[in-house]
Amino acid sequence: MQRRDFLKNLAALGTACTLARPDRNLTAGAWAAPAKNSRPKILLRSSWQTVNIGDIAHTPGVLHLLEQHYPEAEVGLWPSSVKDGVHELLMARFPQLKIVQSRDDVSAALTEYDFLLHGSGPSIVGVKEIDRWVNETQKPYGIFGVTLGTFDEATLKRVNNARFTYFRDPVSLDRARANGATCPIMDFGPDGAFAVDLANKPAADAFLATQELTPGEFVCCIPRLRYTPYWLIKNQPFDEKKHARNESMAEHDHAPLRDAITQVVRQTKAKVLLCPEDRSQMKVGKELIFDKLPEDVRPRIVWRENYWLTDEALSVYRQSLGLFGLEMHSPIMCIGNGIPALVGRFEEQTSKGTMWNAIGLKDWLFDFDQPAQLARLSETVVSLVKDPQAAQEKAAQARKLVAARQQAMVEQLKTTVASST
Repeated sequence: MQRRDFLKNLAALGTACTLARPDRNLTAGAWAAPAKNSRPKILLRSSWQTVNIGDIAHTPGVLHLLEQHYPEAEVGLWPSSVKDGVHELLMARFPQLKIVQSRDDVSAALTEYDFLLHGSGPSIVGVKEIDRWVNETQKPYGIFGVTLGTFDEATLKRVNNARFTYFRDPVSLDRARANGATCPIMDFGPDGAFAVDLANKPAADAFLATQELTPGEFVCCIPRLRYTPYWLIKNQPFDEKKHARNESMAEHDHAPLRDAITQVVRQTKAKVLLCPEDRSQMKVGKELIFDKLPEDVRPRIVWRENYWLTDEALSVYRQSLGLFGLEMHSPIMCIGNGIPALVGRFEEQTSKGTMWNAIGLKDWLFDFDQPAQLARLSETVVSLVKDPQAAQEKAAQARKLVAARQQAMVEQLKTTVASST
């Protein structure tokens, strides 16, 4: 018997057995609640893409939270992509994880799992999967830590029909309320990537040794264009309008980073590591920062020319004094691990950066479209390097707040699933 036919028969048998069980008490339109003596089964919809270590980080972060606070649950992952070494990365950290990818596996999962949990992201990314889950199973779902920039009728319906919706930034939460969202539980819920605990210390140590970077004596910097040039790193068509905007703002956005780097080198003994969060940023760091630095500064700058995965990157961040730049998820991962991190943002990004206000890090958020905020960037970076203890204490307070919020999110998930049995 072919594997596909076997899985179809197995799924059909499981459905038949489920419908025959007296403890289910199914009625028309009711979802099949888990048996009281079985483990609750949570299907996590996540893993949006692999060209960005932040998008990779969403999944292991939420998996870690469930492992910590809901160990009795059996968790499956319904991903968009776990290519490029991400499958191996996840299985090394979560060896019991079941990854649901094939058409037959997904069909079986719709029957097998009790609750769909949409993971963190820049929006409700898995809209099609939520709709399929609802239409085919009538089982409940919830949303963990998303940003929502717009509220059309379809989005509002998905928020309202969720058992809970957590927004990863306060602007999204306020927007939901202003647009009449009626989801029974809506609150600020930090991005899942805060909880990432991945590590690849051997790779990190080898990189630091090769580049002559001493733990505790360097700071990390991440560049970014206004729009990610996906046409260079994914199979997407060239966007002339976005490219033109990138070109017009490139110097405006990276000159402040160069100044901060220059001040760090001239006022302290620290080195600076230019590193990427996505596959396009090695080139950006080289052309817009490294090549334009003063001659006296460049010898203490390390430019990473290759992309890396989340585990190695985080292991390097853990050994740094901190991080600054124009990306969001490397700072998120840093704060989640007690590492100081400053965030630069601009109009083209979503409101996600405002989460720094919600976790007590307002002074570490810089709007690059506001000259007054740009003016204090360099001195703040230098202060982080000169007084690492104060910076670490501030990061620790934010980490504590995030951890408490995320535990409450999982507790709500547990309550919701339990109330449905």
